[in-house]
Amino acid sequence: MQLQPTLSTLYLSLLLTITLTSPTLAAQSKPQDLVRSSCVHARYPRLCLRTLSNYPGPANTPLDVARAALRVSLAHTRRASKFLHALSHGGAAAMSKRQRSALRDCNEQISDSVDQLRRSLDELQHLRSETFKWQMSNALTWVSAALTNGDTCLDGFGGNARPDVKRRVTDVARVTSNALYMINRLGQSRTGKPKPKPKPRSRPQPRSASSTEKLN
Repeated sequence: MQLQPTLSTLYLSLLLTITLTSPTLAAQSKPQDLVRSSCVHARYPRLCLRTLSNYPGPANTPLDVARAALRVSLAHTRRASKFLHALSHGGAAAMSKRQRSALRDCNEQISDSVDQLRRSLDELQHLRSETFKWQMSNALTWVSAALTNGDTCLDGFGGNARPDVKRRVTDVARVTSNALYMINRLGQSRTGKPKPKPKPRSRPQPRSASSTEKLN
């Protein structure tokens, strides 16, 4: 004979399920909430949310989000650099002389962007309280330069860039713009700044005899 579950048994089972799953769901939602709140004012919010929501690394602090955005930008830029390098060495025969020259320049500029983004990421990975402002300034300068390289690349084609080149360079510019926003946001909030070590309290100095006489 099969026993029918009572209402109390069903209620207890449901309560146990909620108790076991709620902390896990809450822990998973916190990083996503931070990503959403960080991306809402980015230059390309939908792209920001899509790329950072799928990022496998941690996103528990604004510093984590800035690092993730920079890693996304670096990955996209590296792929674009490999594509441009291959195209300039094997697919430029059908291009005009001006387009071939623009492609060579573009390849160098995006390659420079890879180096600039890598250096920026290195700064964010080794932040120190005593050099925080200087390191953030370096990171912002290098990411801004990488963003400028994309504009310079497309300008070199005079509006006649190949669609595949334009698509890849534009993608790089957008994720890099979002990374620049995240780094700038981090610098303004300073929430990612490592906490300085507390200074040891100085012991009160004993009063001199002359000081004691003046008080008396």
